[in-house]
Amino acid sequence: MSSFVVESDAANTIGMHIDALVDKILNMPTIYGYGAFFTCSLVFAFVLLNCSDKRNTVAAKASSNESVTKMRSSNPPLQQKQRTERNNSSGNEPEPRWYILQRLNYIFVIGFVISIMLFANNATSYINEPSTLLMFLIGWGTFLSYFFGFFGISFVDTDDIVVQQDLHASAVMSSPKRINKNPNPSSSARRNSALNKGCGLPEKNVVSQSQEVKALEDEEIAELVVCNRLKDHLLEKVLNPERAVRVRRLAFESKLKCKGALADLPFEHSLDYSKVFGANCEIVVGYVPLPVGIVGPLTLNDEEVYIPMATTEGCLVASTNRGCKAISAGAGARSALLQDGITRAPCLRMRSAMDAAQLKVWCDQEDNFRLLKNAFESTTSFGKLLSANPTVAGRNVYLRLKCFSGDAMGMNMVSKGSLAVVELLREQFPTLTLVALSGNMCTDKKAAATNWIEGRGKSIVVEAIIHRDTVQSILKTDVSTIVSTNIQKNLVGSAMAGVIGGFNAHASNMVTAIFLATGQDPAQNVESSNCITLMEHTAEGDLWISCTMPSIEVGTVGGGTTLPAQSSCLKVLGVHGGGQTPGANAAQLAHVVAATTMAGELSLIAALASNTLVQAHMKHNRKSPPK
Repeated sequence: MSSFVVESDAANTIGMHIDALVDKILNMPTIYGYGAFFTCSLVFAFVLLNCSDKRNTVAAKASSNESVTKMRSSNPPLQQKQRTERNNSSGNEPEPRWYILQRLNYIFVIGFVISIMLFANNATSYINEPSTLLMFLIGWGTFLSYFFGFFGISFVDTDDIVVQQDLHASAVMSSPKRINKNPNPSSSARRNSALNKGCGLPEKNVVSQSQEVKALEDEEIAELVVCNRLKDHLLEKVLNPERAVRVRRLAFESKLKCKGALADLPFEHSLDYSKVFGANCEIVVGYVPLPVGIVGPLTLNDEEVYIPMATTEGCLVASTNRGCKAISAGAGARSALLQDGITRAPCLRMRSAMDAAQLKVWCDQEDNFRLLKNAFESTTSFGKLLSANPTVAGRNVYLRLKCFSGDAMGMNMVSKGSLAVVELLREQFPTLTLVALSGNMCTDKKAAATNWIEGRGKSIVVEAIIHRDTVQSILKTDVSTIVSTNIQKNLVGSAMAGVIGGFNAHASNMVTAIFLATGQDPAQNVESSNCITLMEHTAEGDLWISCTMPSIEVGTVGGGTTLPAQSSCLKVLGVHGGGQTPGANAAQLAHVVAATTMAGELSLIAALASNTLVQAHMKHNRKSPPK
């Protein structure tokens, strides 16, 4: 009995102490409570940001040191020592325990919801009890302080660098590329890169630490890109923009067939104005820089090509690249040249409509065409007159001359030959008057049915078959939906609008971007963008797509192609200058334009079919203003 009394007294003593402590806390000034909460917050933040999981840190450091040691085994001792010190210093930095926040989020949210439910269950009595109400308010204040201070941090994405792990079997490299900092093969001052023996990384190694990547040399980071350990479009998230461009150039230099192709493509402010004067522009005050992106590889006629595109429209390069990926995932694209001839149509005026009719009859005779052909070709070494088609309108005759122009776009060539033809006709018809060397039936830089029907420049048809699984995995839609969208938009919609040659989604986007990059006349995108895009189901349930473009006007010599940057982009395509066969390089450039257009069409129609167009543009075509 006595022992029970002793235990009861002890319990009462403990209970009284607890009651006294609670009374002290309730009577404590509010400022003390806020001070205690602030102190606890500081301690929590310190523990979170400075205490790391030693096992994870040691493992990460060991893995990092192992891979970096392999990659740098051939570096000079001094450089290797400096880099090892940098790597060790970054490896010793503690990794914040971000997972703590995620777990605390659940606890605080559940606690906050429970407190609200408890209060709502007996709100009337709690409101009439000041002490209890004060406890609820303090608790809610604590919850809200946490929400404002720490809740959002757990949503920060710390994995900006991701890796392509699901590569198509055909894209896996059997041997790693070698990166050389100096792309000029004739230079004797080549630096021995640490990566000349390959990337030295396991196939499924994941690069996830931006500081670790920054510590590498440019050539080493480029090797990560070439080995598909680091996506090239994420370089700006890891490096500053200037360095990202340098690294990306090194990576592409190792992929391109023409070594040194990018050497003359400036990425810093520079322009040789001596090459501009008397050739490209007058009254020069400067130049407008345009960013150039490269898409590909695109499998075209069993060869891989990389395509430079100059544009300021965000999402265009990324979208076109997606189309290239979808096309190359299968057998690639096949294209054919249907005809090749640039045109000029001088306006000739006769004394009467009967004289005009007589001139037409004369030009239609085969023997007389030979005279016109000889006169035309006397003015050029490469140009060949292919046809002369006269059109009569009252007293006017519009003589549309079609000329093969080799690797030149050919406007100067056909214009000079047209003058010789007019002089010959004046000998036959003394009353003939030349109204204008171009009578607008050419038709140059204007939408015209004659170009759509008769063609001008290079006429190309290109096609590809996209497997239904590729349509779903890469294009994020299905064959039936994309075929239907193409019919309703590109065919029915364009017909209702009364377009001429505009039965496509955005062919002019790809055409203009390639024209700007390769030194073509950008105004000729009007007729060069004539395109009809067709899509159908195949018997196997796959997607068949084709683009027919009857009037692509391009050249690889003369005009803007002589400028260094534009020449560099032509080298990327492997079509710089004249080809071994006259016209081969210009024809290949037209094939590339058509195939790239098809890739862009495929991607955009897929985005429209899956209703992801706006989201893509919000992601790639919107940038916060600099602070």
